[in-house]
Amino acid sequence: MRKALAILISLCVFVAFAYCGVGPSEDSSTLSGMIRIDGSSTVFPITEAVAEEFQKVHARVRVTVGISGTGGGMEKFTVGETDISDASRPIKTSEAENAAAHDIEFIELPIAFDGISVVVHHDNDFVDHLTVQELNHIWRPDGPARYWDEVRPGFPHREITLYGPGTDSGTFDYFTKAVNGDEQVCRADFTASEDDNVLVQGIAGDEDSIGFFGYAYYVENTERLKLVPVDNGDGPVAPSGETINNGTYQPLSRPIFIYVSNAAAERPEVEAFVQFYLENATQLVEEVGYVPLPQEAYDLVMSRFEERITGTVFSGGANVGVSIEDILRRGGR
Repeated sequence: MRKALAILISLCVFVAFAYCGVGPSEDSSTLSGMIRIDGSSTVFPITEAVAEEFQKVHARVRVTVGISGTGGGMEKFTVGETDISDASRPIKTSEAENAAAHDIEFIELPIAFDGISVVVHHDNDFVDHLTVQELNHIWRPDGPARYWDEVRPGFPHREITLYGPGTDSGTFDYFTKAVNGDEQVCRADFTASEDDNVLVQGIAGDEDSIGFFGYAYYVENTERLKLVPVDNGDGPVAPSGETINNGTYQPLSRPIFIYVSNAAAERPEVEAFVQFYLENATQLVEEVGYVPLPQEAYDLVMSRFEERITGTVFSGGANVGVSIEDILRRGGR
């Protein structure tokens, strides 16, 4: 009798939990597979956060997220080695052509705003801001400034040390176009890494350093780094949630992206992951230190994914100063 009563109680408890929706969902118990992601170190914190939360719901889906830089990620994505590519710039024409050559159709999805942050050592007491022209003097390949007093009279006569993303990085492409006039045009004597945490460590340990990377990496290291406002002609402006969102932090504000293989999107686990990404983007983007798109923009991006609108709405390369509204209005296949 006691055994029968115990079984009956257990059955009632199970039914009660199932009725209230507390037990595991059908998707979390049946959805499985692997999702391969690689690319931008700038976008990595967002995608990693999404992957962690997604796998809490869908424990049988394995999501791998690599950091090869935007260019390195695109090399894999455009030949079908990955399902999703993180990108801190739009896909280049040459990359889109390589994808077409390998029969890879892709869906371009803006997922957040970033403001490339210029930083110096935390104890630097002489750099209060820099103009775009002064940044150009530091980073240009022709006759760059070797000492701080060559950047601005009054700065100390100390040698500048530089840190920046590697040449496969979309952040490197965007910064060099914005500051030096063309992508990849830059002096070569700087410490480069695709891992922004390496750049943080280098700048934090070098009193005469300067470098740049995505805003989230500054937000995580405010006690170790000093942010440098940038003057684009209308006075110095520092990157923040407000200035990145309203476009006043120029010319270094930009949208960042994920690119999804159209073929991969037909797999249930990939479709569920991208939908989860866009539905939870606002919260997770803020949590890791970036700036969410307006909700209307996320709605438009979700429609773009659900309708499987393929191709890029950019003509190729980094579009300095482009607004998210312009990106989404271009639409089309």
